[in-house]
Amino acid sequence: MSIIPKPIAAIPRQYKLNHGLPPDTAFNWLSAGWRDFISVNPIASLLYGLLVFVLSVAIVSLLYLLKMDYIVFPALAAFTVVGPALAIGLYEKSRRIAAGENVSVSDMLLVKPKSKGQVLFVGVLLSLLALLWMRAAVLLYALFFGMRPFPGLEQVASTLLNTTDGWLLLLVGSIVGGMFAAFGFAVSAFSFPILLNEKSDAFSAMGASIVLVSYNLPVMLMWGFMVMTLFAFTVITGFIGLIIVYPVLGHATWHAYVAIRKEPGTPVIGPAIPD
Repeated sequence: MSIIPKPIAAIPRQYKLNHGLPPDTAFNWLSAGWRDFISVNPIASLLYGLLVFVLSVAIVSLLYLLKMDYIVFPALAAFTVVGPALAIGLYEKSRRIAAGENVSVSDMLLVKPKSKGQVLFVGVLLSLLALLWMRAAVLLYALFFGMRPFPGLEQVASTLLNTTDGWLLLLVGSIVGGMFAAFGFAVSAFSFPILLNEKSDAFSAMGASIVLVSYNLPVMLMWGFMVMTLFAFTVITGFIGLIIVYPVLGHATWHAYVAIRKEPGTPVIGPAIPD
């Protein structure tokens, strides 16, 4: 099956969305995500989180074995971009709960999105964006520290905080990383719920995600802050927190999509009409 996006055979039409949601709405999404996590087949969500935990530990361990620990921090940051791609099974569980359907582990692992191959195509694009982000981080380090070997994670804090080059790297790196993070977040926030629930091509879904985020910037900034805070917690716990945090955030993202995307049955192309 080809994953190259094909244009939707329809005249672009307007679609409706909710906009200007207050920032504290993000807490309602998180609460709804927790409810989906514990109310129906919580074991399935736990197993899903466990798989993400094992994958995360395996990737970080591999980077250490390959002596590529210098990209661990950029890789962790890039995970926030590709993370939504892995959560499509969690979106499916929340969708089925809302529809009053049964949910099994196989339903979450063998998802049949309405846009089929477009999900894989967006996943590939986001993975390339994550790789570009990591490469940019390596180039920035080389720009400020030359060919000096990476000091290792144990000494990286003192290297960054006790040298002028370190402070400059932190400043420039934060700006560049912030640009990658903002773009990646806007593109990936709702792309996969859209592709799961609606007929769309990859680029239309990514564009629609940007529109949904931009029309609800205050609440999405709050949501992004909550996601980053909870993700930082999982890193502190050695990724163990992912077993619970990741499924809850996945379910909550579905509720965010439903709350903002006012009429999911309408096309995701054409100008938006905020109500």
